[in-house]
Amino acid sequence: MYVLHPVSKSYAWGSYHRLQTMFHGRQASAGRVMTVNPVDIGQPLAEMWFSGHQQWPSMVEVPGRGPLPLTQAIRSDPEGMVGERDSEQFGPVLPYLLKIISARMPLSMQVHPVGFEARAGFNAENASGIAMDSPLRSFHDPVEKCEMVVALEPFQASVGFASIPFMLHNLKLVDHPVAATMVEALSRHLSLRGYVASTTDAFTDAEALMPDSASVWPESRRQVFRAFYTAITAGPTSGLVDALMAASEQTMHARSQLAFRYAIAAARDFGDDPSVLGLLMMNPVELDEGESVFIPAGTPHAYIHGTAVEIMTNSDNVLRAGMTVKHKDVTHLLHTLDCRSSAPIDPAATNLVSLIMRDIVVYKPGIDAFMLAYGHVDAGQRRWAMLDHLVHRYGRLVQHIGVDSAIPGSKGPRILVCTQGAIRCSSPKDERVLRCGEAVFIPADEGLVFIAALGDAMESASGSFMVASTQV
Repeated sequence: MYVLHPVSKSYAWGSYHRLQTMFHGRQASAGRVMTVNPVDIGQPLAEMWFSGHQQWPSMVEVPGRGPLPLTQAIRSDPEGMVGERDSEQFGPVLPYLLKIISARMPLSMQVHPVGFEARAGFNAENASGIAMDSPLRSFHDPVEKCEMVVALEPFQASVGFASIPFMLHNLKLVDHPVAATMVEALSRHLSLRGYVASTTDAFTDAEALMPDSASVWPESRRQVFRAFYTAITAGPTSGLVDALMAASEQTMHARSQLAFRYAIAAARDFGDDPSVLGLLMMNPVELDEGESVFIPAGTPHAYIHGTAVEIMTNSDNVLRAGMTVKHKDVTHLLHTLDCRSSAPIDPAATNLVSLIMRDIVVYKPGIDAFMLAYGHVDAGQRRWAMLDHLVHRYGRLVQHIGVDSAIPGSKGPRILVCTQGAIRCSSPKDERVLRCGEAVFIPADEGLVFIAALGDAMESASGSFMVASTQV
């Protein structure tokens, strides 16, 4: 096991205290205080990356070699670090990127590119000479980006397009010209065979930006495309907050009220940006601790507020549509946008056979590149309260199938992060104590790793942790 140092990301939407406390703040432990890498508390801290990304790798402490980038450590010994199986499938790389994020205000409305768009965009930007660290760059790698979020505390997001009736219910309540145009887009049936765009039609430009695949879309998807296009391409406007607040008072529908709450929060931070109306087209998601959502490439989403662990394919590709001061890439976003109406994907709803191995919940999104496990240990053997919540929510899907305390992924690369208290991790080769915010990279050749409480009066008697690994 090798000590792993995260890469910090300070964005305007980050928390002023949550991650600082978890990773860098002053921590009290059994009457003594220790300071770990203090940072400027006045700066927002948004993300902590445990990364094998080529552009922003974490530093890993390999004995005898000193701190070095994780990418370099893996390239020098791919079989030992990531294992023969994963090395053959993914190459000499870490196939996932793990983050802990904390948002005090809404993030950008965004989409992650599917595989062919990522490869084409990355190569095109390279050919154009756009620097890798340029703020105008959208594609930082040629990798399709799918991601999964597991909440560490209440976490709010808008994910994927809701049904058209839900969109219309919300948007018809909003007394604003952009919302009215969006309602028109969702109401008009402009089939390919019966519709010829005129130069004065409001949706001519939208039709021109539809991807080639739109020729076989049902009309409902084309309606969604036109409405979303309207929201993200309209110029700066006024009156959004007042219009949204007035509209929210007119609905008794719980999901609509939640969607309006998110849109109002975004409008207060981005008051002249009509893309916030796109949130009224999307599924509002409210996660409690331990609940999760999976976001495939192409799915529109926006994180609103809260702290969570995020795992994704090893990619930093982001196509932004609005609610941001960063670079927007509307054309590429629209080319990769999934306009289907669908419910958010909860990995636990179909894969939670889990409360396995004593107080560990496993989240498998159904792709090979990554999975997550969220666990807890307690020296007094007290039951983890979070599990009672999951049992109540998922019922029979939750199964106790063992009491072993080994973490999953023993044949591949693992990243273990202590998210609360302190834990003891041990293998046949090593043993370490991790406190809140500390992490280790566990190479494939480490074998089984077991987690236990410290059971020391001078230390925390309980602890929580996250483990990232490839799919097993």
